[in-house]
This record gives sequence, structure tokens and C-alpha cells, in this order.
Amino acid sequence: MAAILTRTKRIVMEKSERQDDSKTIRVVFVSLLLDLLAFTIILPLFPALLDHYHRTDNGKGLYSIIFNKVHKLNTMLNAPDNVNTVLFGGFLGSMYSFLQFLGSPIIGALSDIYGRKPLMILCLIGIALSYLLWAMSSNFGLFILARVLGGISKGNVSLSMAIISDVTSPATRGRAMALVGIAFSVGFVLGPMIGAMFAKMSIGSREGQWYAFPAMFAFFLSMCDLLYVAINMKESLPIQQRAKSLVNGISGALTYINPMDLFQFNGVTGLTHSDLYRLRNLGRTYFLYLFIYSGLEFTLTFLTHYSFGFTHMQQGWMFLGIGTTMAILQGSWVRHIPQHRTKAVTELGLWLIIPSFICIGIAKDVMTLYFGIFLFAVSTAMVVTCIMTLVTRVGPENQKGIITGIFRSLGALARGCGPIVASIAFWSLGSSTSYLIGAVALIAPPIILRSIT
Repeated sequence: MAAILTRTKRIVMEKSERQDDSKTIRVVFVSLLLDLLAFTIILPLFPALLDHYHRTDNGKGLYSIIFNKVHKLNTMLNAPDNVNTVLFGGFLGSMYSFLQFLGSPIIGALSDIYGRKPLMILCLIGIALSYLLWAMSSNFGLFILARVLGGISKGNVSLSMAIISDVTSPATRGRAMALVGIAFSVGFVLGPMIGAMFAKMSIGSREGQWYAFPAMFAFFLSMCDLLYVAINMKESLPIQQRAKSLVNGISGALTYINPMDLFQFNGVTGLTHSDLYRLRNLGRTYFLYLFIYSGLEFTLTFLTHYSFGFTHMQQGWMFLGIGTTMAILQGSWVRHIPQHRTKAVTELGLWLIIPSFICIGIAKDVMTLYFGIFLFAVSTAMVVTCIMTLVTRVGPENQKGIITGIFRSLGALARGCGPIVASIAFWSLGSSTSYLIGAVALIAPPIILRSIT
């Protein structure tokens, strides 16, 4: 009888734990969705924001100081005047991602010691304050401060991945991670449209501070996220499983910051020679692809703003089309690709991004531009998902977290460098030349991937 009661109690406890796990995964999904909706609101507004600070700076603020130096260099290089703000945008985009690259491993190391929930709440507070600063950014200096605070605090995405790893087994982790992908797709579909609609409404009613409306809505979403997590999220890392030493945690995190360690996968142990070869080549493929891809992704709004005269709403519809295409492909086809076809589909996606760059670079009409953007969305849906699937198949099971962590760091580093390099090229060489050079450079990733057996 006692044995039966013990067994019944264990079954009830296991059932309760599974329910708690499901609840934690659901909380992570809702939190990421709210965060990404707020984060993507600014995407179609970047060109207009920088034009706004250019007009309102009155020749005395930080924008004018930087602009005057840019203008002198512009005169030397004979670059077009109308794309000066692209350089500012590239700097801001790269700065945000680079701060995320630096901050996320440190935040992750601290969460290994103090728990996931306290660090998650700290990140969400920082993100909310960054949107509040954006709403009050009457000058370019405050806007940059808001972006710095937001970039440092963006460790919540990596923490979300860590929480899912805490509460799932290897067998169920894939389904949980799929929810993260859905949150990203929905966020990047709806967020830019929300930003565009708020900008359209606010410009008509209050020209001087039109950005305050979308910024305050982003702040509202981030506060909802903060309260939701504070009330509903349970700590996923038990005290007995936490790291004991802050020094070891930080030193381990520094492995994710040193580029040489990243590309060599020095943080991973127990790999065979062939596995190490595959990982290093997958890492190079991923970094090169994302480095060039993120440059086009970031400068696309500037291209459509300056070359095609897109309004906020038109840019919002553009992002809606990109996100919808990706969501449809990932939901109906990509997630059902057979295991033996994953590498071939990844290669196909890497080759498709090349004509995408060419079409966008040479586009003189909207139809050519849209065709290039469509190829861009199709390639993105194929490559990002499939290459991460390839990564999860390499190395021992107890090293999967470290391997995926290194790939996330490589991605953040690529996104930290890509926008500024692409913006400098866009600014000094022009959009067509920049995208055509990018198309030629993108021949390398599929060739590297093909060398992997």
C-alpha cells in the first residue's frame, strides 16, 4: 500500500512538473512576443527619426557635431548628400547589436549564479526605461542613450533560451523552440505595422514630437511584459544547480566575447576532429551570411525611403510582406523538411539571397524591388532555421547549450558589424554598388557549406 501511495505521489508530482514546464514555456512565449512587438515598432521609423533630429538640432547638438564631420568626409569622397543619415543609422544599428553581443554572455553568466528570473526582470526594466527615454528624446544625444540602454538590456532573449533549456528535455526542446520562432515571426510581422500606423496618426496631429506616440506604445508593451513576467514566471534554475563562483561564470562568458575563441569553438570540449571541422565551417558560413545579410536588412528602409519615397505605412506593409512570407514558409514547409534534405535546402537558401541582392541593387521600379524583397524573405525563411538545425546535430548532447550559445554570439557579432559596414558602403558608394558587392561576397557562404560532408 505504501509503495502504491509513493508511486501515485510520484506520478502526481511528475504531472505537476510537466504542467509547470508548460506554463513556463507559455510565459516565455508571451514575454518574447510582447518584447518583439515593442522592439520592431522602430524599424520603419529609422530614416524619418534621423531626418527629424537633423531638422531640429539647430546646429548645436550632437547630431550637428557628427554631421559636420560626416559632411567634410562626404565632400572628400564626393558621396551623395541625401544619404548622410544612413551612416548615422548604421552606427546606431551596429551599436545596438554590438552591445547585445557584449552584454548577453555576462547577463547569462550572472543568471547561472543568481537565477534566471531576477536577471530577466532586470533586463525588462532596462528595456522599458530605454523606450521611455526614446519617448522623451528631444535631442539626438538622448536618443543614442536610449539605444545604448536598450542594447545592454537585450539579454532577455538569451535568457529566454536558457529558461526553455532548463525546463525541457532534449526530446521536447524542439517543440518549445518552435514557439520562440513563432514569436519572432509574429513580432516582425505586426511590430513594424504598428510603428507605421502610430507614426502616420501622430505626424498629422503633432509634427514636432511624432515619435513620442510609437515610443510610448512600445513602453506600454514593455511594462506589460515586465508585470507579466514578475507575476507569472517561476524560477527555472534550482539553487543546487547554480554556479558557485562569479569568477568562473564571467571567465566562461568571456569565451563568447573573444572573436578568436568564437570562431575556433574553444569553449566546446569532447569534439571529434570531424565535428570540430563541421562546426567551424558552419560558424564561418553563418557569420559571413548574417554579416552581409544584416547590412541589407538594415539599409533596406533607407533605400526605400530615399530612392522610392516610401512612406511609413508603405514600409510597414513591406515588413508585413516579408514577415508573412517567412511565417508561411516556416510553418508549412521548412519545419517539415526531411533530415537528409536540410543541408541541400540551406545551400539553396544561400544561393537565393544572391539574386535578391542583385534585384534590389539594380531596381529602378517597384516591381523589381518587390521581387528582390520576396527572394530575400524566402531565403531568410530557409537559411536561418535550417542552418541552426544543422548545428544542433553536431557534437555531444551535453555540449549543445555551449554550441548554440556560441552560434548566438557569432550572430550578434555579425549583426554588430554588418549594419555599420553596409551603411558606410551605402553612403560612400551608393546603394546599387553596395548591394552588387554584397551579392558577389555572398558566393562564399554556400561554397564553404558545400565543403562540409
